[in-house]
Amino acid sequence: MNENFINAWVSNVELERTPFKQKFMGIRRQQGFKPFDKTRPLAQAIMKGWKKLSPADSLVISPNLELMGRLPVNERTSPYNGEKGYLLFLQEALNGKLPGLREESSKPQPKDWDTVLKTAVESGVIKDNSLSVVLTREHAEKEILSVFRTSETDSRNYTVIEIDATTFKEGGVLTIDVWVGESEVSGSFDLFAEDTTELAPDNALASVRDIPTNHREVVEYPFDRGQIFKLGAIGNASERGKINGFLAKISVEPTADK
Repeated sequence: MNENFINAWVSNVELERTPFKQKFMGIRRQQGFKPFDKTRPLAQAIMKGWKKLSPADSLVISPNLELMGRLPVNERTSPYNGEKGYLLFLQEALNGKLPGLREESSKPQPKDWDTVLKTAVESGVIKDNSLSVVLTREHAEKEILSVFRTSETDSRNYTVIEIDATTFKEGGVLTIDVWVGESEVSGSFDLFAEDTTELAPDNALASVRDIPTNHREVVEYPFDRGQIFKLGAIGNASERGKINGFLAKISVEPTADK
């Protein structure tokens, strides 16, 4: 592959692919973050190749920055599924067959954002389990992109993120800046101590409830010693079987050393 391609990936967040990501990057710019220059020819080619409602696309771009092929992550079915299918996609692109670009109208479209998000989770593009971040003084800020779900039954169905802040011996302020995605279900976020056995709102250290679609809220919690927390994300209980994405920026402002 390296003989014919330069393999790289580009964040959909930095290129502001959706209104949700545009709002997030607007806040980042206000904080002094310098985003990717979208006027560059390569960025323009990538944006031209995006497929509506696709969470991620594999694109083949020529040395002259012309689109040669597109494979949306939720369309990796026959004949393009698996390793051999992906090789076929690359070969067809090099042969000028424009895979994924000529027959767009015949491809099945996701019915809604629930379908898109579920496909992204199933394909591994977005994870909703085994989530954890470790914060240190050198790396005191991390981002997590995942999904939350509403429960199918009366039991709570949290997506749980473990937050390790044990290196902050003197404590600090834990801040969780949450953006909720575009699917039509609101989300709630509850912060728990590590030893909490029953994850329920009444046992939370801090919470933000029912954040609407495309909105942002902040959880703040001061702590006096290094410890591990659990952040639980869950959808509105009145809408069973729904799914939505979220982006959480998790950071600690440490207490000054004594």
